[in-house]
Amino acid sequence: MSIPILVRRLPHAEGLPLPSYATDGAAGMDLIAAVQDPVTVGPGGRALIPTGLTIALPPGYELQIRPRSGLALRHGITLPNSPGTIDEDYRGEIGVIILNTGTETFVVERGVRIAQAVLAPVSRAAWREVDSLDVTARDAGGFGSTGVS
Repeated sequence: MSIPILVRRLPHAEGLPLPSYATDGAAGMDLIAAVQDPVTVGPGGRALIPTGLTIALPPGYELQIRPRSGLALRHGITLPNSPGTIDEDYRGEIGVIILNTGTETFVVERGVRIAQAVLAPVSRAAWREVDSLDVTARDAGGFGSTGVS
Protein backbone atom coordinates (compact mmCIF):
# COMPACT_ATOMS: atom_id res chain seq x y z
CA MET A 1 0.00 0.00 0.00
CA SER A 2 1.44 3.37 -1.00
CA ILE A 3 0.67 6.47 1.04
CA PRO A 4 0.88 9.69 -0.97
CA ILE A 5 3.33 12.38 0.11
CA LEU A 6 2.88 15.78 -1.53
CA VAL A 7 6.26 17.13 -2.59
CA ARG A 8 7.47 20.44 -3.97
CA ARG A 9 10.83 20.60 -5.66
CA LEU A 10 12.84 23.78 -4.97
CA PRO A 11 14.89 25.37 -7.77
CA HIS A 12 18.22 23.97 -6.51
CA ALA A 13 16.83 20.41 -6.82
CA GLU A 14 15.89 20.71 -10.50
CA GLY A 15 17.13 17.71 -12.44
CA LEU A 16 17.56 15.49 -9.38
CA PRO A 17 15.37 12.42 -8.82
CA LEU A 18 12.67 12.36 -6.15
CA PRO A 19 13.23 10.01 -3.20
CA SER A 20 12.70 6.40 -4.21
CA TYR A 21 13.03 2.86 -2.93
CA ALA A 22 16.07 0.99 -4.29
CA THR A 23 14.25 -2.37 -4.14
CA ASP A 24 10.69 -3.62 -3.73
CA GLY A 25 11.47 -4.71 -0.16
CA ALA A 26 13.27 -1.54 0.96
CA ALA A 27 11.86 0.32 3.99
CA GLY A 28 13.78 3.53 3.30
CA MET A 29 13.78 5.91 0.36
CA ASP A 30 17.09 7.45 -0.66
CA LEU A 31 17.42 11.21 -0.17
CA ILE A 32 19.64 13.05 -2.63
CA ALA A 33 22.03 15.95 -1.91
CA ALA A 34 20.85 19.10 -3.70
CA VAL A 35 24.09 21.03 -3.21
CA GLN A 36 25.15 23.44 -5.95
CA ASP A 37 28.86 23.11 -5.15
CA PRO A 38 30.64 20.24 -3.38
CA VAL A 39 30.55 20.42 0.44
CA THR A 40 33.71 19.28 2.23
CA VAL A 41 33.30 17.79 5.71
CA GLY A 42 36.51 17.10 7.60
CA PRO A 43 36.95 14.47 10.32
CA GLY A 44 34.74 15.40 13.27
CA GLY A 45 32.94 18.01 11.15
CA ARG A 46 29.22 18.51 10.55
CA ALA A 47 27.25 19.99 7.69
CA LEU A 48 23.62 20.63 6.83
CA ILE A 49 22.96 19.17 3.39
CA PRO A 50 19.90 20.44 1.49
CA THR A 51 17.60 18.06 -0.37
CA GLY A 52 15.74 20.74 -2.29
CA LEU A 53 12.40 19.24 -1.25
CA THR A 54 9.49 20.45 0.85
CA ILE A 55 6.68 18.05 1.69
CA ALA A 56 3.22 17.70 3.18
CA LEU A 57 2.78 14.45 5.05
CA PRO A 58 -0.66 12.96 5.64
CA PRO A 59 -2.06 13.37 9.17
CA GLY A 60 -0.78 10.77 11.62
CA TYR A 61 2.60 10.22 9.92
CA GLU A 62 6.20 11.32 10.33
CA LEU A 63 9.16 10.96 8.00
CA GLN A 64 12.20 9.53 9.82
CA ILE A 65 15.60 10.51 8.43
CA ARG A 66 18.25 7.84 8.96
CA PRO A 67 21.88 7.22 8.01
CA ARG A 68 22.85 5.09 5.01
CA SER A 69 24.78 2.02 6.13
CA GLY A 70 27.22 2.15 3.22
CA LEU A 71 28.27 5.73 3.99
CA ALA A 72 28.66 4.83 7.65
CA LEU A 73 30.80 1.77 6.95
CA ARG A 74 32.99 3.16 4.17
CA HIS A 75 33.35 6.79 5.27
CA GLY A 76 32.15 7.11 8.88
CA ILE A 77 29.26 9.36 7.80
CA THR A 78 26.32 9.29 10.19
CA LEU A 79 23.47 11.57 11.25
CA PRO A 80 23.97 13.02 14.74
CA ASN A 81 20.23 13.38 15.42
CA SER A 82 19.30 9.98 14.04
CA PRO A 83 16.60 9.30 13.47
CA GLY A 84 15.62 12.83 12.57
CA THR A 85 11.89 13.50 12.46
CA ILE A 86 9.98 15.47 9.87
CA ASP A 87 6.61 16.28 11.47
CA GLU A 88 3.37 16.28 9.50
CA ASP A 89 3.01 20.06 9.88
CA TYR A 90 6.58 20.99 8.81
CA ARG A 91 6.70 22.75 5.43
CA GLY A 92 10.33 23.87 5.23
CA GLU A 93 13.07 22.30 3.18
CA ILE A 94 14.22 18.85 4.30
CA GLY A 95 17.84 19.14 5.35
CA VAL A 96 20.14 16.33 6.46
CA ILE A 97 22.72 16.98 9.18
CA ILE A 98 25.72 14.77 8.52
CA LEU A 99 28.62 14.05 10.88
CA ASN A 100 31.96 12.75 9.69
CA THR A 101 33.17 10.27 12.32
CA GLY A 102 35.81 8.96 9.92
CA THR A 103 39.49 9.80 9.68
CA GLU A 104 39.41 11.32 6.20
CA THR A 105 37.68 14.29 4.60
CA PHE A 106 34.34 13.47 2.96
CA VAL A 107 33.02 15.46 0.00
CA VAL A 108 29.28 15.67 -0.64
CA GLU A 109 28.67 16.02 -4.37
CA ARG A 110 25.43 17.03 -6.05
CA GLY A 111 23.17 14.02 -6.55
CA VAL A 112 24.82 11.69 -4.03
CA ARG A 113 22.49 9.56 -1.89
CA ILE A 114 23.05 11.13 1.52
CA ALA A 115 20.43 9.56 3.81
CA GLN A 116 17.28 7.48 3.80
CA ALA A 117 13.75 8.41 4.76
CA VAL A 118 11.23 6.04 6.34
CA LEU A 119 7.53 6.91 6.51
CA ALA A 120 6.13 5.89 9.90
CA PRO A 121 2.79 6.15 11.68
CA VAL A 122 2.70 8.30 14.80
CA SER A 123 0.98 7.31 18.03
CA ARG A 124 0.17 10.18 20.37
CA ALA A 125 0.73 9.76 24.12
CA ALA A 126 -1.55 10.94 26.90
CA TRP A 127 0.33 11.30 30.19
CA ARG A 128 -1.55 10.21 33.30
CA GLU A 129 0.08 10.93 36.65
CA VAL A 130 -0.22 8.21 39.31
CA ASP A 131 1.02 7.71 42.89
CA SER A 132 2.84 4.43 42.17
CA LEU A 133 3.77 2.04 39.38
CA ASP A 134 3.59 -1.76 39.24
CA VAL A 135 6.72 -3.67 40.30
CA THR A 136 8.70 -5.54 37.62
CA ALA A 137 11.69 -7.90 37.67
CA ARG A 138 13.93 -5.04 36.51
CA ASP A 139 12.16 -2.40 38.60
CA ALA A 140 14.35 0.73 38.93
CA GLY A 141 17.54 -0.90 37.60
CA GLY A 142 19.34 1.57 35.38
CA PHE A 143 21.78 1.34 32.50
CA GLY A 144 23.36 -2.11 32.31
CA SER A 145 21.09 -3.56 35.01
CA THR A 146 19.99 -6.47 32.81
CA GLY A 147 23.55 -7.79 32.72
CA VAL A 148 23.98 -7.15 29.01
CA SER A 149 27.43 -5.75 28.24
